[in-house]
Amino acid sequence: MSEQAELFGSAPRGSGDQHREEAVDNAPLATRMRPRTLDEFVGQEHVLGEGSVLRRALDAGEVPSMILWGPPGTGKTTVAMLVSTLTAAAFEPVSAATAGVADLRAVVERARQRARVGQRTVLFIDEIHRFNKTQQDAVLPHVESGLVTLLGATTENPSFEVNAALLSRSRVVRLEALADSAIDQLVDRALVDKERGLGRHQVTLEDSARTRLLSLSGGDARIALNALELAVQATLDSSGAATVTAQDIEGALQQPALLYDRAGDQHYWLISAFIKALRGSDPDAAVYWMARMLESGEDPLFVARRMVILAAEDVGLADPQALTVAVAAQQAAHFVGMPEGFLPLTEAALYLATAPKSNSAMTAYTSALADVRETLHQPVPLHLRNAVTGLDRSMGFGSGYRYAHAYEDGIVEQQYLPDSLAGHRYYEPSEHGAEAAVAERLRAIRAELAARNRSNTS
Repeated sequence: MSEQAELFGSAPRGSGDQHREEAVDNAPLATRMRPRTLDEFVGQEHVLGEGSVLRRALDAGEVPSMILWGPPGTGKTTVAMLVSTLTAAAFEPVSAATAGVADLRAVVERARQRARVGQRTVLFIDEIHRFNKTQQDAVLPHVESGLVTLLGATTENPSFEVNAALLSRSRVVRLEALADSAIDQLVDRALVDKERGLGRHQVTLEDSARTRLLSLSGGDARIALNALELAVQATLDSSGAATVTAQDIEGALQQPALLYDRAGDQHYWLISAFIKALRGSDPDAAVYWMARMLESGEDPLFVARRMVILAAEDVGLADPQALTVAVAAQQAAHFVGMPEGFLPLTEAALYLATAPKSNSAMTAYTSALADVRETLHQPVPLHLRNAVTGLDRSMGFGSGYRYAHAYEDGIVEQQYLPDSLAGHRYYEPSEHGAEAAVAERLRAIRAELAARNRSNTS
């Protein structure tokens, strides 16, 4: 059952109040402790703090359509509930995981009936990213007309998961993982609240247990509060007292799942952090992000492929051996498999992070590509064309070509670019690592060619 279904059942707000109260009484601690007012809301100060744009709008009774985007347990559903209460609007919760177009039509019809008597309707779509284009399109005209105010909640980037037309009519509100201080405040509130929390028990939460709870919750208030409740229930004695230790917290959480989705935001954010750590020569951060991905179930060959690319793009000729190391790691991880495959991958990550860096291959190619696109079909100079047939030779193909090995040091002055691009330079070697020798060699070649040119023209 989804979070919103636990809270509201299948009925819209305004019906079945007694049933919902009973459901809340039996709900997990995280659900019972939901803030009832904006002032009770903890964290997300950039969104709902005093003086924020959204807070001022809500205080003025203005409720815009919004897409609430953030990781689990950051308050998306709570924000939606609080927003609806500020306008006395009917609150229609829908889970995109189970609802269809027929459910949306029923909501719209009820909204029309309310509109006749001057009542607004807030449509809350949990996991809106699960709705396909047709389902999202079914909502669009009613958001446009103002019949419903849309509050969508998603853990995925709405730029990719929400239709552009619907997104353009909504304000995207980004919620971040809660800071430890916010989780700590929620834990304290739950421990003393006798009505909804654990205050009716005599709970002692050891300092080490609190530290472990904050560490393992990962900024998810739901995980933290529900784990706390389970640990208290497991340690309560006959007098109603409980002393919760770090071991009790670990037992309640068992194997906490790492926040990751191989096709979602976390996939792209973590690989981005990994690549940037490698590029920035931070081996510690690189290994950390790689471990996060691998332990979350990421395909190790995906990680390996990214390192192969980085070896050529960001290390390049500063250490040509880096590409060999990266390819070898990919082959070894494929051959060995997991879990031992992390070893060659870690070796490659450490090598790449500590290697000298050069992006000259990337910049050379992109510079050349710019000229390719600008000049399009430039003819190959005749002296560079391969003269295979008599007709080729009669047309001057290959005529005047200078064979480099026939000249001293293999250096020969010759035009290798099309006439319109003669003299353009794309490769500028760095002075890092092994490429410093390449730079020196290239300077020597260019100096020798310039000297010969001066000699020939004098």
